[in-house]
Amino acid sequence: MRYLLSLPVIGLAIVLSGCHGHGVAPYVPIPPPLTYSIGGNVAGLSGTVVLQDNGGDTLSVSRNGSFAFDVTLQPNAPYAVTILTQPVNQVCSVSDGSGTATASVTNIIVACSLSSGASDVWTWVAGSDFVNAPGVYGTQGAASANNAPGARRQPVAWTDAAGNFWLFGGNSAGNVGMLNDLWEYAPSAAEWVWQGGSDTVGAAAAYGSQGVPAAGNNPGAREGSAKWTDTAGNLWLFGGDSLASQNWAEFNDLWSYNPTTGLWTWVGGSNTAASAGSYGTVGVPAASNVPPARTDAITWIDSAGVFWLFGGAQLNSNGSYLAVFNDLWSYNSTTGLWTWVGGSNTPNAAGVYGTQGTAAAGNVPGARMGGSAWLDASGDVWLLGGLGLATGGLAQEFNDLWEYVPSSGLWTWIGGSNFPNAAGVYGTQGAGAAGNGPGARVSALSWKDQAGDFWLFGGYGYAQDGNVGNLNDLWEYSLDTGVWTWISGSSSAAAAGTYGIQGIPSLDNAPGARAQAAGWLDSSGNFWLFGGFGFDSTGVQDDLNDLWRFAQSP
Repeated sequence: MRYLLSLPVIGLAIVLSGCHGHGVAPYVPIPPPLTYSIGGNVAGLSGTVVLQDNGGDTLSVSRNGSFAFDVTLQPNAPYAVTILTQPVNQVCSVSDGSGTATASVTNIIVACSLSSGASDVWTWVAGSDFVNAPGVYGTQGAASANNAPGARRQPVAWTDAAGNFWLFGGNSAGNVGMLNDLWEYAPSAAEWVWQGGSDTVGAAAAYGSQGVPAAGNNPGAREGSAKWTDTAGNLWLFGGDSLASQNWAEFNDLWSYNPTTGLWTWVGGSNTAASAGSYGTVGVPAASNVPPARTDAITWIDSAGVFWLFGGAQLNSNGSYLAVFNDLWSYNSTTGLWTWVGGSNTPNAAGVYGTQGTAAAGNVPGARMGGSAWLDASGDVWLLGGLGLATGGLAQEFNDLWEYVPSSGLWTWIGGSNFPNAAGVYGTQGAGAAGNGPGARVSALSWKDQAGDFWLFGGYGYAQDGNVGNLNDLWEYSLDTGVWTWISGSSSAAAAGTYGIQGIPSLDNAPGARAQAAGWLDSSGNFWLFGGFGFDSTGVQDDLNDLWRFAQSP
């Protein structure tokens, strides 16, 4: 016998959460299996590093900052991050690169630094990465890590017998006024010392008695002076220009400074501005000889310790160029006599180029100021570029390269254009070629490396596109091949500085485009650059006080 159980369904309602009483069950997704990302941060990288995780998953990284591998790992899976391919000229290492993934990994550090074979690298050593920084003088004669010369253009710079750097005067931050402060920088201590002169602009000269060193002596505030260092380590200064009562004036006074005694001596020339000088007879030294007052002359010192001076300029009262010279002078510090060696005794002389590559008695570079000069192993002088005057008095830049042989007294036009305002021909960065060459420019920095090749940095002139402005291109000239190589920097004008981290060399670093900076060469062959008129890290242009070191390949 069957029984049928019947239950009444009265008022039955099934309410499911989230369905608002509509009686429809919600969709509840099933979560995927949990995985963890593997990553961290890269620092100091210049180029591309290839990372690898667990010997298989690879990741190319070309910038500093955070990174993460594309492949994620299951919980508690092992990870082991290594370097598969190092960047060019760098060595990267991995810290905290292995373990077990119990969560997403973000603490792996890939630190990159320059390899021992890295070359041609800039380091921002000190000073500000912005324009118009004021000086921090501290106590005169006392070194301090806080000390720093203020931003300036056209100071004078020397290297003494101990390998320390000296800096004098220049045009102060923002073109406010002239300086006559004297600074010493010791690379070993990385500290500046304010050694003398005034910490305010516009200081007048204190000449004292000619030929007599004295504690009160001081050259007046100025920029653009010529300079030499003699075999005894004394620092020498000639001429320059200053701004007094809103009028520009040039000098032809000659000074020496003894770093041991800390005393200046007024050696010769006039103690008043705008001296006409006296040429005397070509080739004949005489006590009455002295070059006319000028600024921005080109100088060098030969193996016998004789000082040489070529060209320079005089300004109108409003600061425009009035007269530019191409006279060549020598000064013997032992006899105290100047000799007019060659060139014209009247300003604004045109160049006589002759046949390129052929020395001739009539050849001579045209009148110019602010060119660059090097001395080769044979004692021959090489001169590049500078600024001269065209018909009508307009300023124009050159990129002609000349060789002067003192033993014969002959000039040879080696390369570059015999016309002004030539654009640069950059070619491929790092690859020398016969057609390459820096554009016309003035107030660049130059030095000779330990292999005897010539280097050129920046200045005001013509970039690859023919536009004119401040430059930060770096060039090397090989004496063996006669070929220029564009090493680094921009092929355009007005490049901002890339400072990186102070004290850390990086292939990405580059000083901003500039002219009228100061430079030194240390005993290890490193080149040092200070200040000038140019562009800071943000692309603003004015006076700088940044200090840079350039390490060249051995």
